[in-house]
Amino acid sequence: MRGAKSAKWVVGAVIVALAATACGGDDKADKPAGTGKAGGTFSLGISEPVAIDPYNSQESEGILVTDNLFTGLYEPTADGKVIPALATSKTVSDDGKTWTFKIKAGTKFTNGEAVNAEAFIRGWTRVAAKASASDVAYHLGGIDGFDALQKGTATTFSGLSAPDENTIQVKLSAPDFEFDVKTTHTAFSPVPKVAGAAKNQAYNDAPIGNGPFKMSGKWEHNKAITLVRNDDYGLTKAKLDTVKIAILNSASAANLEYQGFQSGQFDWARMPTPQLTAAKAKYNAQGEWIQENTNGMNYLLPITDNGPLKDAKARQAVSYAIDRDAIIAGVFQGMQTKSTTILPPAFADVYQKDLCVSCIKQDKEKAKSLAAEAGLKPGTELHVGFNTGGGHEEWVQAVVQQLKDVLGLNVKMDAKPFKELLASQQAPGATGAFRFAWGADYPTPDNFLYPLLDSKSINKDESGKVTGDNRGRYNNPAFDTILAQARATKDNAARNTLYKQAEKVAMDDQALIPLWNRTQLRLANTKKWTNIKMDFHEDPNLAEISAK
Repeated sequence: MRGAKSAKWVVGAVIVALAATACGGDDKADKPAGTGKAGGTFSLGISEPVAIDPYNSQESEGILVTDNLFTGLYEPTADGKVIPALATSKTVSDDGKTWTFKIKAGTKFTNGEAVNAEAFIRGWTRVAAKASASDVAYHLGGIDGFDALQKGTATTFSGLSAPDENTIQVKLSAPDFEFDVKTTHTAFSPVPKVAGAAKNQAYNDAPIGNGPFKMSGKWEHNKAITLVRNDDYGLTKAKLDTVKIAILNSASAANLEYQGFQSGQFDWARMPTPQLTAAKAKYNAQGEWIQENTNGMNYLLPITDNGPLKDAKARQAVSYAIDRDAIIAGVFQGMQTKSTTILPPAFADVYQKDLCVSCIKQDKEKAKSLAAEAGLKPGTELHVGFNTGGGHEEWVQAVVQQLKDVLGLNVKMDAKPFKELLASQQAPGATGAFRFAWGADYPTPDNFLYPLLDSKSINKDESGKVTGDNRGRYNNPAFDTILAQARATKDNAARNTLYKQAEKVAMDDQALIPLWNRTQLRLANTKKWTNIKMDFHEDPNLAEISAK
């Protein structure tokens, strides 16, 4: 997820640093209830989202809103389990290509429309339509008929049908024994008829959903979003009356969140990197400090089809030139851990420590040797892009200085607001490297390997703009083949073996440059609220928080 999660590109101070294959059967669908009192207004600050409408909700800011406005078939728990939401059962064919989901009957959107099979088909088709130009449409790419929708040669999803009002049948173009896990993404949300086409500004700014909260008014761009409890919610109702979300200037968001928490304006906050030690010393003692190793990773994203990092040896040279240990000790004050993999340690069954040989320890001579072989000469201009306001300036400056010192590169720091950074990554002719972070949208290695590295996730339009999440344009048919084999493998252990093989292929190519695993740090107002936690998407668990 772009800060996925929907995906998740992680935004903001974020990080300081910087399955089920199914057989038939009934599943319980209610969320756990909070334990405190109902009522109250919970406040927090975020940067301006890319979208809050599920057709294009993608980074952590937008997912925070969308996930609370909509409820789909399944949802991930904070510890990475997949549990039913509106799905009451699921079956999968022996060949892994046909899935059938039964939907809880009787639930409604907040405008009174029924949430039924057609509502899900409507929502999924809306995401996949060519005119939507959705950055998260690829999550539905395995459904038969997706390519025709993307090309604009079809207006209906041939792989979706509704045998009855509360049953969805999904036919896939290729086997996928983890398809049910993918439906936890907000792109798989149902939508009411009033949603219309994706480019519907009225609905984009005030989505009508079926989740635990609903909009109060519309999205006031660059100012605020307000949510109120949905008292007609079809599952366990939220206890908070209101959630007030202030949209902060992206250039100073980390500082503003921290200041807002200190002043009592916000109940949840991220922090600027230089303040971590002081913040922990003050708030850990008060029980308001959250520090968790999550299912995310931090990388440098190299553009692999153009520019100075097109050669794998050039990318390896850059990786060898970075002293991760020094940056973690100096910039992050020891509050991060070095990454030597593409997949996070949270995926214990597939974790291959030290798979990235160039990440283990800075090696200046190896870096220079590889750079020479790749034609990455001293004085070569290299652009390194990153988003402002997210606490990234200090570590990016450190990386840039190391690349200058070790390789003699003419490195240009390119700081932009987050939305502009994403646009730069997508732009035709993009070059160099970018600050890049990914948190799982759903708990499977496939959610890292497919969106970030599979050639089908590049999705260039006619102009050459990339609308998928493979922003590095990595393309290796051998990798794609192994990943397709993994999806078609029913046995979990055998599938994990294939995931490991695919990761090694990409790591040998230095398709991404791992930096540090994700340790997320937050401040939470536990004096006023109970059951306040970080959810799977690294956001506050709004639907479960209650007043003391």
